[in-house]
Amino acid sequence: MLLPGSALLVVSARKTLNRLQRTHGVPVRSAAREFPGLLAVLDQHAASVRDILDAGVENSSAVPVSVLLAGYARGLLEDLRESGEPRPECAPEWQTADWVHLRLAAVCALAHAD
Repeated sequence: MLLPGSALLVVSARKTLNRLQRTHGVPVRSAAREFPGLLAVLDQHAASVRDILDAGVENSSAVPVSVLLAGYARGLLEDLRESGEPRPECAPEWQTADWVHLRLAAVCALAHAD
């Protein structure tokens, strides 16, 4: 059930996820054609994200998936900014990508499937 104001949360979440699709989702899908093992790594990260959101968020079934995914992604991006990464929204070279960027790409895969 959506509460008043929930529509704004969904719109904001979609904006975040669309931006992340441009920086991580599309580039990682392209890289996966060149580096097939990348898909297996992304699948593992996606499964972890699903588990975190299912088990770690109270009443997660009552919250739109896009809102959950965007909130998780925003937390990761904030961690990157606090760590001093100059442009956390930019995707790395995927064959040597770190955990956080792979996790962001997995969020994109889940959002794309939603």
